[in-house]
Amino acid sequence: MNCPHADAAPADRNAGTITIDPMVQDLDGETARLRDAGVLARIDLLGVPARTVTRHAEARQLLVDPRLVKDINAWELWQSGVVTHAWPLIGMIDAGRSMFTVDGPEHRRLRTKTSQALTPRRLEAIRPDIEKFTEELLDDLDAARGEDGVVDLKAVFAQPLPMRVVGMLMGVDESQHAMLTRQYKAFFSMLTPQDERLALLAELDVFYTGLVRERTARPTDDLTSALILAEEGGEPLTEEEVVGNLKAMVAAGHETTIGLVLNAVRALLSHPDQLRMVLAQEAGWDAVIEETLRWDTPTTHLLMRFATEDIAVGDEVIRKGEGVVISYRAIGRDTDQHGPDADAFDITRPTRGRHMTFGHGPHICPGAALSRVEAAIALPALFGRFPGLRLAVPDEEITKLPVMTQNDMAAFPVLLG
Repeated sequence: MNCPHADAAPADRNAGTITIDPMVQDLDGETARLRDAGVLARIDLLGVPARTVTRHAEARQLLVDPRLVKDINAWELWQSGVVTHAWPLIGMIDAGRSMFTVDGPEHRRLRTKTSQALTPRRLEAIRPDIEKFTEELLDDLDAARGEDGVVDLKAVFAQPLPMRVVGMLMGVDESQHAMLTRQYKAFFSMLTPQDERLALLAELDVFYTGLVRERTARPTDDLTSALILAEEGGEPLTEEEVVGNLKAMVAAGHETTIGLVLNAVRALLSHPDQLRMVLAQEAGWDAVIEETLRWDTPTTHLLMRFATEDIAVGDEVIRKGEGVVISYRAIGRDTDQHGPDADAFDITRPTRGRHMTFGHGPHICPGAALSRVEAAIALPALFGRFPGLRLAVPDEEITKLPVMTQNDMAAFPVLLG
């Protein structure tokens, strides 16, 4: 899987470098190795060297450090031509102009209207829609049982729910949801050939450009129209900026929630004593959500920031031009922050809400509150309808998708009880 255009410093030339497995076969083991490697681990991403932050306190500090930027032009390996568009992960970094790829005043300009569209008042206003979607998908789940009673909780429930919600917010017709799900799945998968990945990115650009032009001509009450009409600082967003925001928001807006819902269900089914506590109302669903976000983060590694000058982090130094990854799963298991039992799932944990799974600082995930609301509706509704829900296969047979950045399962077969 190594990229021939990114082999300046392969892992075997750097003692102590940890190769991030593109097939995600041992996520727990990888997380432990990263933590054991120290605050700033040296990693290999498909042939590209980088540093990754593995501790809560240092990550919190670096995420607000203006010397770490999203601008790919600050990356020495990109400037020198060592990394090119042949690298499979480049689409997550060189993703066009959006609030996810700029910093400072320009970031605030691009982000403001999106943040305004996801206020607590707006989320409360769409709660009935989320509840309606949830009930409809629970009906679908019931109807989709096979002759053996097995149904894929991911395909029928956890995946379509956030896509419906983000589609409603962005004004994407439901007839396009299946196409977008396929496109994003192929984009993130390490099994997709790079030429196909670049082609589908171009197809997504065409789709979102068409949506933006349609809403420019005929605005409606959705986020796409709001972004087009935004004039923050007296300067409206360009078509490229609106497309970039939409493309990234739809991806982040459904992938994160899929992981949150499935990881929470899996954690509860493998900890039946804690499930009983929640069903007996001895603990709240918010506790389940926050502990799941900490313990089994939807995002494993967030790519990438770049140092505009040398940055000292304890005894380590991030050199100017180096790329920096935020390894949220390792950070969530930080024993300094969460205690010596940080590897355990515990909804009574005193620090359960003191994580940074959705980021920190200016680039904190704008959809964090939306993801929490969706999970807070979906999880109690699921277990309320199917209190006997259980895995249809042994837990160790649940496989991860080959995605280096997302903590995603290939399928989640269950028996509804």
